[in-house]
Amino acid sequence: MKIAIQLLTLCLLTMVYACKEQPKKPETDSKKETEVTNNAMVPEAWITTRVKKAKNRLAATDAGNIIWNAMEAHGGLENWYANGALSFRFDYKPLDGSTQRDSYQTIDTWSNRARHTSATDSTAHFGWTGETAWVKAQDSTAFAYDTKFWALTPYYFLAQPFVLDGEGVNLELLPQVTYKNKMNDLVKITFDKGTGDAPDDYYILHFDADTHLLQAIRYIVSYPEYFKDGGHLPEKFMEVIGSRTVDGIVFPTAYKTHWTTDKGEPGEYITQIDISDVSFEGKLEDDFFGVPEGAKIIE
Repeated sequence: MKIAIQLLTLCLLTMVYACKEQPKKPETDSKKETEVTNNAMVPEAWITTRVKKAKNRLAATDAGNIIWNAMEAHGGLENWYANGALSFRFDYKPLDGSTQRDSYQTIDTWSNRARHTSATDSTAHFGWTGETAWVKAQDSTAFAYDTKFWALTPYYFLAQPFVLDGEGVNLELLPQVTYKNKMNDLVKITFDKGTGDAPDDYYILHFDADTHLLQAIRYIVSYPEYFKDGGHLPEKFMEVIGSRTVDGIVFPTAYKTHWTTDKGEPGEYITQIDISDVSFEGKLEDDFFGVPEGAKIIE
């Protein structure tokens, strides 16, 4: 059971205990002069084309329209891409005392590159170039978890519903439910084979039927490295806690993750997550998402 719960922590999230002293947000991992460019931005024409394609695709179904309305309620897909790379601190703490994951991370929102820095050791980093996973840390225990899996996992929760604009995403409209005394629209998301590292994952998103804002995320984890013979963890229910608006985009301030009951409701509370230091980066070092010198490549 403990192994299952530890694996569950690799899934996701919830609020975390706040530290008495918050470490400062890291800027670089060295003191050398590095060229800073606008590589955190993409051409306006690229954004216009992608947003138009996404809107046309989503408008074709009832489920797609709910997702599009949610994107608009959360600040708009065009604004999402125009803001640049997304930075945030994601502090993930399982309540059973198993491995905490606490890092500052910056994500390239249009090509899914990632770079993390430990919240407790500013010299320890890991990332994903879009092709290669890497880690650089003096202490081998700096990241006592699967950094390749975790490189984009927090982002795929924090960035809902904007990450649903691409190819290979399947949407199914489910019956409405009442959640916290409000009517919620439900959309189930599955993925085509070959989409991402865990195409058998699914999400069920709860949106307030009036405001179109995300209220909760139900999901499973089926990462093949953990389930080599298939299968997945039991479904979890992630509550969206609080909200903040950054450069026009609405984000949660925290999550609380539970096991999902047979009735599709939150059951045992299992993970805390705290989200902080959210910002968009218009300019980054030219090689920010590259493999740094001395890093270990993760196969």
